[in-house]
Amino acid sequence: MIRLDTLENQVKPVYLSIGSNLGNKKNNIDQAKYQLVQMGVKILQASNYYETLSWPNPANPKFFNIILEVSTNYSPIELLKKCKDIEKKLGRKKSARNSPRECDIDIIDFNGKKINKRLVLPHPRMHLRSFVLFPLFELNKKWKHPISKLHIKSLIFSLSNKDIRSIKQIWFNDIIKNAKFWRFNK
Repeated sequence: MIRLDTLENQVKPVYLSIGSNLGNKKNNIDQAKYQLVQMGVKILQASNYYETLSWPNPANPKFFNIILEVSTNYSPIELLKKCKDIEKKLGRKKSARNSPRECDIDIIDFNGKKINKRLVLPHPRMHLRSFVLFPLFELNKKWKHPISKLHIKSLIFSLSNKDIRSIKQIWFNDIIKNAKFWRFNK
């Protein structure tokens, strides 16, 4: 029998979205993962890579995106600062909103917290984005939106057919490279 206090103290996961549509997109994402690990963030799971059209201008280069499930001792604001530091290290510069970029890291869900100050959690547009919902579903098929309480399947089914048809999973055959990366994460 599981004690109630044990259930209450279970750690809820933190989910990060990483995307890139400039340069070597896969390498940019892999470098972001490596930098997170170097900063003390433990990667528990990583989704496959997904490719989507750039939004709002589909003429811009396509994005590669993943979702990470991580554990961290950082507060949400501290984690946001670390993510912004990584984006800068990987070449992101101040530019117009939604413009192409080497690296974009967003906090999607931080232990189910609801914050509406300097950092808005859960991410305010995550429920509208196929490139967040599909890889998140891959990692946690039981996930529910912290505010709306909608199940992730419901959120996916609420996407437009265009959004659903425009996302594709990407498979890479570099198992050796990934094995080297994950050795650093232990």
